[in-house]
Amino acid sequence: MNQSSELTELEERYGAHNYHPLPVVLAEGEGAWVTDTEGRRYLDWLSAYSAVNFGHGHPRLIGAAKAQLDRITLASRAFHTDQLGPFCAELAELCGKDAVLPMNTGAEAVETAIKAARKWGYTRKGVAADRARIIVFDGNFHGRTTTIVGFSSDPESREGFGPFAPGFDSVPYGDIEALNAAVTPDTVAVLIEPVQGEGGVIIPPEGYLAAVRATCDANGLLMIADEIQTGLARTGHTFACDREQVRPDVYLLGKALGGGIMPVSAVAADREVMDVFTPGTHGSTFGGNPLAAAVGREVVAMLATGEWQQRARDLGKHLEQALDGLDKSKVDAIRVCGLWAGVDLAEGGPTAREVCERMAALGVLCKETHHRTVRIAPPLVIEPHEIDRGVEILAQAIAEA
Repeated sequence: MNQSSELTELEERYGAHNYHPLPVVLAEGEGAWVTDTEGRRYLDWLSAYSAVNFGHGHPRLIGAAKAQLDRITLASRAFHTDQLGPFCAELAELCGKDAVLPMNTGAEAVETAIKAARKWGYTRKGVAADRARIIVFDGNFHGRTTTIVGFSSDPESREGFGPFAPGFDSVPYGDIEALNAAVTPDTVAVLIEPVQGEGGVIIPPEGYLAAVRATCDANGLLMIADEIQTGLARTGHTFACDREQVRPDVYLLGKALGGGIMPVSAVAADREVMDVFTPGTHGSTFGGNPLAAAVGREVVAMLATGEWQQRARDLGKHLEQALDGLDKSKVDAIRVCGLWAGVDLAEGGPTAREVCERMAALGVLCKETHHRTVRIAPPLVIEPHEIDRGVEILAQAIAEA
């Protein structure tokens, strides 16, 4: 079915004036709500996906961006501005690391970490040239570059994009014995999402992250935590690794780091890792540009108080209670981690895509993943009554889709 006929079918099903295919083109936004170009308002449950943890149009973030726009904005890496140094220092302090390397996108941060881990393996660990291996996990999502999709276990991400780069070993997520068995003398790092976001908010068994940390320590490996979706208060903690008091060697950050204003990502690590990059060996034209750095500094300042982390914990409890009222005959599982949830739909019922399309028609934007999981990620400014309204619409969409 082509896109035009598919849209016609959906319009006939839901009404041409109500249904809009995702993503909606946004004209403006405020708080937990966005407005399309025709004036319709939608409750945003896409915020981990679209990187707006603090809500749309947050005055502190808009103010930081406007102030910087009156000065230099998109200088390249050839210029060191008065925003770059403080941004790196403040983010490093938040992470408890020595150094920060700012980039633009999450995938760019992951690629940077892969390069750093390999070079660290050769120059620090003594792995023979071109033999470094990195352990990843089934069900992972780290981005869409050719290197990254090459170690994805999702056929849709891989098909048609090979050949892929070697050097990656994938093991089942949550299985510490499989991880230990995969370690070889050439292994240099473990790349892990503390909670698998695109996988459907898959939460590992209790104690698993600590066990991964122990494996890395025992074998001289870098633990690289991809906190691009999980980090910066989403799970009720500054980082999802904090849930088990685990400190990785490398943090990968993005999405919420830009506050919905700018694409901003970063790699945070101690000097022993970061200094494998020497002048000329790595860079990014717009990484750490003044506008991005100014917005990123305000995000870090907002997180430094702990207010947003606590809010995510409190609202997450409310969300979990609300989701518990869903029809259990139509739902196989519900997973909640902070203000983030995955709802697995029962076989034989509507697909997650159908449910999300119906929710959009009813005024809530949500994201499906892997056909049967609805992923819920409201902005951290959402109010309890808005959560209740969203769950009501989810229940209606499941029943009617």
